Order: sequence, then C-alpha cells, then structure tokens
Amino acid sequence: MDFKDIKKIVELMDEHGLSQFKLEQDETKLELKKGGDADVSAISQLMAAAPAPIVAAPAATPAALPVAAPAADSGGLPAGTEEITSPMVGTFYAASAPDADAFVKVGDKVSAETTVCIVEAMKVMNEIQAEISGEILEILVENGTAVQFGEPLFRVKTS
Repeated sequence: MDFKDIKKIVELMDEHGLSQFKLEQDETKLELKKGGDADVSAISQLMAAAPAPIVAAPAATPAALPVAAPAADSGGLPAGTEEITSPMVGTFYAASAPDADAFVKVGDKVSAETTVCIVEAMKVMNEIQAEISGEILEILVENGTAVQFGEPLFRVKTS
C-alpha cells in the first residue's frame, strides 16, 4: 500500500461520511479514525512492526473540514490553473534543510514526479510530488507553517 492508496481511502471516507476505516493486508495494518483522540502508542507500535515505513495520512478533524472544503471547489481558479494540495496534516517545508535551496520557486516547470515540498507529520518527513505538470504560479504557504489536509500549497499553470 502506498501513499496514493491511503489518500484515496481518506477521500472515500469523506465522500461517504465514514468516521472509521480499518484494513489488514499481509503484514500491513491501517486504521483511520476521524474526530477522535489519536492513540499514539498504537500508531508507534504499528510503525515499528511494519517491514517498510508506512506513511499514513491523518484524517481531517471536524475543525479542519471547513478549510479543506474550498480546495475541492476549483471553480474560482482561472482556466488552465490547478492547485497542489496537502495530502495530510503537518508542517510545510519548502526545502530539505534550513540552508538548502527550495524544491521549487515561482516560474519553475514541474512534472508529476517533481518533489515540490516536504510535509512533516508525526516526525516523518513526507516528500510531496506535484502529481501534475506545468509551471509554478504561486506558493501559497510559508515555510514552517502548519497545513491541513486538502489545503492548497501551490498554484500551477497546466496549459
């Protein structure tokens, strides 16, 4: 199971109004719960027992839903413009280290595989890829800022 699969599960949970999801597949166990207290010890045990690192997208809390809702509505964006949104709750980092150059800047061309930033969640640094091709028009978040699931991070001219 990769990050895109987990992201899709979270989207389906939102779409169908589910507050809990549990999946066991081979040695991988995934449990997502919205609106409740996180069981940090269970998450730590799960990560320690996994054969490879697991990147889990924390489900949006009820307080975060109003922030995420505008991201889903791209009606206000000009034609040929798309947003790269945060796939998880965490801290946005524009570069791999404080003294390193930013992954991307306004005017840079990106492809679907281009790493555009890092979102730190639960002490795990998650490299975020553009998943679209185009030119960076705007960086919407400042370095070191907390971001929510679905929050727009970049605007990209795709055509």
